[in-house]
Amino acid sequence: MSKNKVKYNLKNVHAAKLTKNGDGTFSYATPQAIPGAVSLSLDAEGESSPFYADGIVYFRTTSNNGYSGDLEIALIPEWFRTEILKEIKDSKGVLVETNTNTESVYFALLFEFDGDVHAIRHVMYNCTASRPSIESETKEENIEPVTETLSLTADPREDGLVKSRTGDDTESETYQNWYKSVYVPELTEEEESGGQG
Repeated sequence: MSKNKVKYNLKNVHAAKLTKNGDGTFSYATPQAIPGAVSLSLDAEGESSPFYADGIVYFRTTSNNGYSGDLEIALIPEWFRTEILKEIKDSKGVLVETNTNTESVYFALLFEFDGDVHAIRHVMYNCTASRPSIESETKEENIEPVTETLSLTADPREDGLVKSRTGDDTESETYQNWYKSVYVPELTEEEESGGQG
């Protein structure tokens, strides 16, 4: 398979609600589309801690605390507001926000970037989203849509899983089914330790 040289153009953003089961395992709902993706910016969270001996950095540990940042979209879909942001849809079809739903809802975030050969598909396994700001402005000569921004945190799952992405050698079936269900790897102990015995 030919390899990408560049990436561009965020698209195909999806979210899938995460459930922690009674036996400690995790399951995901079927991914649902979040249309109108404008931009995504997620910064790595963590730190590097050096240990000094013999006048040099003798040993260094690094921590992976996931990612945090913003997802900008045209308009947050109603299903995301009710299932993830926990707004309540009353009997008259009105979305109601209260301050009693304080527990975060976790979800997987799926998305892709175009490449010059093929798209690179990603999944972040343990995300939360904060309520978006309310803003707009009056219409002038030209209509300019006002976007909505979700502040996201992608923490490591309790079993350590943070994210996955397709690579140059990803199997075709896995690639094609990326948005049908959340891909969860089955790593050996050697793979989890980075291949170091």
